[in-house]
Amino acid sequence: MKISLLQLNPTVGDLEGNAEKLQSGIRETATNRPDLIVTSELALPGYPPRDLLLQKKFIERMWETAEGIAEKCASAPPVLLGLAQRNDADTGRPLYNVAALLDKGRIVSCFPKTLLPTYDVFDEDRYFEPAHGSQILTLGNNSVGISVCEDIWNDRDFWNKRRYQIDPIDTLVKLGADLIVNISASPFTAGKQPVREKMLAGIAKKYRVPIVYVNQVGGNDDLIFDGRSCVYDSSGALIARAKAFQEDFLTVDLANPGSAIIFPDDFTPESEIWHALVLGTRDYVRKTGFKSVLLGLSGGIDSALVAAIATDALGKENVLGVMMPSPYSSQGSIDDSQVLAANLGIRVISLPIGTIMTEYESVLAPEFSGRSRDITEENLQARIRGTLLMALSNKFGSLLLTTGNKSEISVGYCTLYGDMCGAVGVIADVPKCMVYRIARWLNERYRRNIIPEPILTKAPSAELRPDQTDQDSLPPYDVLDEILCRHIEHHESPDEICTQGYPKDTVNSVAHRVKIAEFKRKQAAPGFKVTDRAFGTGWRMPIASREWYRG
Repeated sequence: MKISLLQLNPTVGDLEGNAEKLQSGIRETATNRPDLIVTSELALPGYPPRDLLLQKKFIERMWETAEGIAEKCASAPPVLLGLAQRNDADTGRPLYNVAALLDKGRIVSCFPKTLLPTYDVFDEDRYFEPAHGSQILTLGNNSVGISVCEDIWNDRDFWNKRRYQIDPIDTLVKLGADLIVNISASPFTAGKQPVREKMLAGIAKKYRVPIVYVNQVGGNDDLIFDGRSCVYDSSGALIARAKAFQEDFLTVDLANPGSAIIFPDDFTPESEIWHALVLGTRDYVRKTGFKSVLLGLSGGIDSALVAAIATDALGKENVLGVMMPSPYSSQGSIDDSQVLAANLGIRVISLPIGTIMTEYESVLAPEFSGRSRDITEENLQARIRGTLLMALSNKFGSLLLTTGNKSEISVGYCTLYGDMCGAVGVIADVPKCMVYRIARWLNERYRRNIIPEPILTKAPSAELRPDQTDQDSLPPYDVLDEILCRHIEHHESPDEICTQGYPKDTVNSVAHRVKIAEFKRKQAAPGFKVTDRAFGTGWRMPIASREWYRG
């Protein structure tokens, strides 16, 4: 049996644009004469469509568009197309998440998803009714078991604790499936692909059936999809893998897999996160209708890395760096920003804020009389910069990128309506130590210092007061990041973290700061998810709570 995999980058809600992509892919792969063409999960509406699924007209247009695809591709081989189907029964959720079979100009049948995830970024039980009945497609002499994304993530021999009592893949094999097809929209997180491949290989080997896995690629809001669609033979051997972080078409003859392509991949976290963030930035800007971006250049590591990502994503001609030195900005930071801009080839402008600071302080002086200088004056600098950046964004029609990292956002080491201003947080889910690792990886990749060495070696500082460093207010970043990882990603309490040898006062202080910064994060720009636990759609902590950070 010969199968073609369409690994496409849809735009959520763009039914016409996505249909054009699908039709083009179907026609191109049809020339390889496959027996079946397979798309990713919800490929027509794009994943995740979220509350667009609550709009009846959107569902009607989706179905009409799918029928149009079937008619226009009537001469092509059968196609499994991911879309949403209305549930016309008297009970249950309003929709099914289906793989629809398009054949000979019409929609022949639909195979709904069985397992509906409701954890982390997923909320599918909000919209979809689970499958009822057989999910077997008979195609010639083959019995093809059809599954959708989560359906394949519940193998009892792979996971120590399963989320669901039933295993759709086990059911499909018992019903006689001699091939498993899984259409997916599985979001990227660093380190996930090796786990994914090990799981798929184990299932194929256990049941002695080939597995065809088709994944979405591209960025949609805070989620990034890495593609890497793949095929395993019945021994569990990888026989084909599509490109990472790119659209790709792959045709595999299961009876003669020797000609299939296994594109090489790099699973190191620095490489994965870099490519994910470049893709996420490019798609966020493009899919929101913008062409150019701007960001503040402080001379620090965070803005340097974001500038490098933006340049790779959009081209140097579409990135503007803005320096806004204050009386506390060091000459070294100004010089480092200029060297970085020259290395990247981006335009840079300078808007000194000293006189604006003086005016602000003059206006506030009568009310502040008798009170000592404190963080208020520091935050004024950040808010002046935020105002200037937003003015440039408005005037130039450019998207403003925020440059805060996960470590800072976790503990609230950022200024609301200041450095938090912007449309998207490029490295909002990247811990500070990983920011440095990616920057060094980038320099090694290009065999020259794209990120100037002084930026990599000087002590991190917001430069909002004389001789300030981040470690005046925070633990060393290597310690901070370890505590945050345990607390945020592994859900460990302060007491549990302390058993690993971390100082109790430090742990309690960090946990408390994470808690009280929740109101800031609720107002932050969306950030690209690259870790298992990000401050995005999957983070649902209350603001007014006293219990979370207690041991």
